[in-house]
Amino acid sequence: MVKQALHDALGRFGLRVIDFSLQGNHLHLILEADNSASLSRGMQGLCVRIARALNRLMERKGHVFADHFHSRLLLSPTEVMRAIQYVVDNHRKHYGHTGTDPYASTALPAPERDEVLARPVTWVLRGGWRRALLRSGTT
Repeated sequence: MVKQALHDALGRFGLRVIDFSLQGNHLHLILEADNSASLSRGMQGLCVRIARALNRLMERKGHVFADHFHSRLLLSPTEVMRAIQYVVDNHRKHYGHTGTDPYASTALPAPERDEVLARPVTWVLRGGWRRALLRSGTT
């Protein structure tokens, strides 16, 4: 259901979902947007798609998400690396799980990833963040 919403939003409004992690009452996203208007319109569309899917699943109507989302511009490879690690490893911190989070984009098989996630455009998200990994010695 959320995967279908991500698939339907793929390539719309200049917003690209690069990674995600579903939590109990919220989700974490690594996004790339062409500009602030693209971020705003893309998130609005994505939230509507996810809300409609969740409301169908729960056989209810009404708001699912708060009116606002928290966003943070990541300016360096180190910030991007830390954000990606936070998103894909969040289950370890909150639930004590090890291994791959089954509710994160990292659990998707390669063909499915290509159907729901966008390919990054910027250098730092295409792999530039790995330089920060090499410098920090983190694996």
